[in-house]
Parts: sequence; structure tokens; C-alpha cells
Amino acid sequence: MTINDSYAQRSKSDTIEIKRLFPGPIERVFAYLTVAEKRAKWLAGGDDLGTKAGQKFILLFQHDTLSALESDTLAQHKAGDCASNVESKCTLEAIDPPNSLTMSWGESFGEASEVTFSLLEQGDKVLMTITHRKLADEALMIDVSAGWHAHADIMVDVLEGKTARAFWANHARLDTEYRQRLKV
Repeated sequence: MTINDSYAQRSKSDTIEIKRLFPGPIERVFAYLTVAEKRAKWLAGGDDLGTKAGQKFILLFQHDTLSALESDTLAQHKAGDCASNVESKCTLEAIDPPNSLTMSWGESFGEASEVTFSLLEQGDKVLMTITHRKLADEALMIDVSAGWHAHADIMVDVLEGKTARAFWANHARLDTEYRQRLKV
């Protein structure tokens, strides 16, 4: 597997899984999941994660700030729950530093789904598996797949010290690809 060839796959009717390789070490990659300042560079800021299951925290999405290459939000996301400066309430369900963590996802927007990040060292790289469960329908599965893929692309750029690619343009391209890949 190379860093750029992993697409999300449907593993169950309500679950997708995406695997990506990142430059290590594992503790560094784990910090980009748990430390808000680092996580804000590729996904969402908000609160740092603690070490206890049951902890409530906020993810603050500011998609428009993820890359210097893009400043305009695509029209379909301007009013949606993925626009910039959106807070999402979450709960840390389980944590095993630096190997894994599971969190609720989107408690602020109705029925929460669940995301698990699993990390595995592979030489000087770290294989991250993102498993997103309890996705309500196929349209959400496509959006979530494109979103995780686009965010993982930015994390690769950040960890490699490159300029982060444009989130919304990449997401729009990936959305089209996932409509074909997931056959919706």
C-alpha cells in the first residue's frame, strides 16, 4: 500500500473503513488525533482529548482554514453541518494510547455515529485504520468516505511538511469518485 492508494471500503451495510500510511512515529500520529492544536491542522480543533472513556469534548470544524490553497467553501457545504466554525459534541468511548481511540461522532446533529482510529507501526510508517460505524444511509456513507479521504490526504501533507491540498476541491472530486466506487 502506498500513502495515496487507499480508498474507503464498505465493510458492513452501515460502516466504512479507510486505511492510510503516515510518516511515524506512532506517538506523533496519535498526537495528531488527540491534541487539538495538531488535529486542527488536518481535521478539527476544539478540545484536547483526555485519557478517560466517557469524557465529553468538542470538535471545532474550520474546513476553510485547512489549506492556504483554498479559501472558498463549496456552495453545497456553506449552510451544512460541515461548514466552517461548526462545533460538534462528541464522547470519548475508548482510548488505548498510542494504539487506538473510539469516539462518538456528530452528537450535535442528531443520531451519533461512531469512529475508531487504530494505529499500527510499519517500520518508520504508521498504518491508520479509520472505521466509521452507524452511518444512517448511503448518501451519508458517500459524504463521510469523501470527507475522511480528503482529511487523510491533508494529514499526509501536514506530516510530510508539505502545503496542504485544498480540502473542498479534493472533497468534491472524491465525492464523485465515491458515488461510483460505492455504487450509489
